[in-house]
Amino acid sequence: MSNLTLSQFLKKQDGNLTPELTQVIETIADTCKTIDQALQKGALAGILGSAEHENVQGETQKKLDIISNDYLIDALKVHPHVGGLASEELDEFTPAQENGKYLVLFDPLDGSSNIDINMCVGTIFSILPAKNAITQTEDFMQAGLQQVSAGYVLYGPSTMLVLTVGAGVVSFTLDPESQEFLLTAENITVAADTQEYAINASNQRHWETPVQRYIDELLAGKIGPREKDFNMRWVACMVGDIHRILCRAGIFMYPYDTKDPKKAGRLRLMYEANPMSMLIEQAGGASTTGRTRILEIQPTELHQRVPVIIGSKNEVNLVTQYHH
Repeated sequence: MSNLTLSQFLKKQDGNLTPELTQVIETIADTCKTIDQALQKGALAGILGSAEHENVQGETQKKLDIISNDYLIDALKVHPHVGGLASEELDEFTPAQENGKYLVLFDPLDGSSNIDINMCVGTIFSILPAKNAITQTEDFMQAGLQQVSAGYVLYGPSTMLVLTVGAGVVSFTLDPESQEFLLTAENITVAADTQEYAINASNQRHWETPVQRYIDELLAGKIGPREKDFNMRWVACMVGDIHRILCRAGIFMYPYDTKDPKKAGRLRLMYEANPMSMLIEQAGGASTTGRTRILEIQPTELHQRVPVIIGSKNEVNLVTQYHH
């Protein structure tokens, strides 16, 4: 494979990839390089640890949550083609440019509980078409099917950008010498079958009966109804868990549970579930809440939460069947 740069790859694409959208994606990628540099310095830059206050989700923020969020806000709010942006870390959306063609939503640092132990974290982004010359909150209320692009950057042993513009899934690796994202995989696909699953088992007592049944069958292995053994993997970073699925198949679950009945789910529809669902579906996988295809959900608020069951199609379909 010729290692095209991100810019070279985007210029070769047809269809929905306008020059304006190309520029927005490149700005996100460049900003993630800056986040990567901050992460590489870690404790040397005094940026680890808690910021000692909570975000809109009621979660304690890390210093790098705030730094990453500021980098993305500063880069995108002045972008000529961005009409508005919304962050998981901020209560309200941030207005950008009048007549900007796109809206950008992002989780600036997914898996931030991993920062202080030097484990993988990531940035997730979703791009929607703008609806009006001056962006309002309701303009963001678009089903995931309306996304024109989605992706994530994984900050791991190597830093990778995984991207879709609605024509399959590709990945790029950041060359530490040239600081260019270079194309390293095309036409990424997720096998329909798997023997790997990811779920936070500490919540088992709170799961609904369909999920209890499914996990019990996996744990029974060869002597159970599935007649094969399964392995459990859990990174505590959605970017890491989804990246593993894109590399070698699997199913990731953060199902509805009764731990906090007021919350429909743990993960955010707009910042996590929609972009990851677009990527997985573009790679041939499936994504549901257990009852509904995630990409068809009509959002009603910026920080809406949903259950997520995502990955290899046959496993996702089986869990969904148990719910029905």
